[in-house]
Amino acid sequence: MSSGAVYTLGLHEVGAGCHAYLQPDGGWGWSNAGLIVGDGQSLLVDTLFDLDLTAAMLDAMASVTDAAPIDTVVNTHANGDHCYGNGEVVRRKPDVDIVASNATAHEMADVPPSMLAALNQAPGEIGELFRSFFGAFHFDGVELVPPTTTFDRRLDVVVGGRSVELIEVGPAHTAGDTIVHVPDARTVYTGDILFIGGTPIVWAGPLSNWIAACDLMLELDVETVVPGHGPLTDTAGIMAVREYLSFVDAEATSRHDAGMDAFDAARDIGRLLGVDERFKEWGEFGRIAVNVETVYRTLDPEHATPDVVEQFRRMAQLERP
Repeated sequence: MSSGAVYTLGLHEVGAGCHAYLQPDGGWGWSNAGLIVGDGQSLLVDTLFDLDLTAAMLDAMASVTDAAPIDTVVNTHANGDHCYGNGEVVRRKPDVDIVASNATAHEMADVPPSMLAALNQAPGEIGELFRSFFGAFHFDGVELVPPTTTFDRRLDVVVGGRSVELIEVGPAHTAGDTIVHVPDARTVYTGDILFIGGTPIVWAGPLSNWIAACDLMLELDVETVVPGHGPLTDTAGIMAVREYLSFVDAEATSRHDAGMDAFDAARDIGRLLGVDERFKEWGEFGRIAVNVETVYRTLDPEHATPDVVEQFRRMAQLERP
């Protein structure tokens, strides 16, 4: 599957019984999901950021899932744009099994929908800041539905006679990232281990774990790669993300070792990224501020990372014209 494949809103069949639900433009909150269809049952890879978006997705999938109902949901990680819609699936099918890694299940409680609702509605500069990132989404009334099945490292499931491999590769993007591999379709759903056309954001790290996750995917026999954000890709997309992470890890490490302040380092590396032909067209380039903080924290566990509001403020500042 080439990176030039059609990138439009909706359900796309990407292989035998494998579908991707895409949400352009792939920026903040506009995540992808997946549907793996077997004989008489389906597995949903991730839900969306709010109930309305998830409902629209499930309606779009109905032509497939009427004959093969969704019996299992896999949340690839704890970010709300991949799990806040769980409740809509449960409303339609109360006995659905929601699966995630133990680390993901634990982390889900850290940022409940009520927190994002409050930040979006906050007065003054904080409200304006968070609405600039998440103002398109509706968090009021969203109740987070946690996993009913958890696992560590790996879980093999059968979906209507098809083998599906859940492989935990975190901590990387978050504390417990999982990729979903469908061997018979040579397809992998990566969650936010891949951003295509957008800058990866390393909330948890270390970056070396994320690089190792890319290496693992490159070792799989895959043809189609469904990223957490952005258009469909193939192994070239995996390599591009690996190159970015390796570049940032090396550049941030050298500046840490030279005693440079983390935000100064982020600005400095950001200038390099802005002229690098490999990365200069990627969106959300302000995420370099978070990524450098993660490198610094990995190198020095005593490094004090700013709170999440300040991290969003810094990302916005870097992207301001």
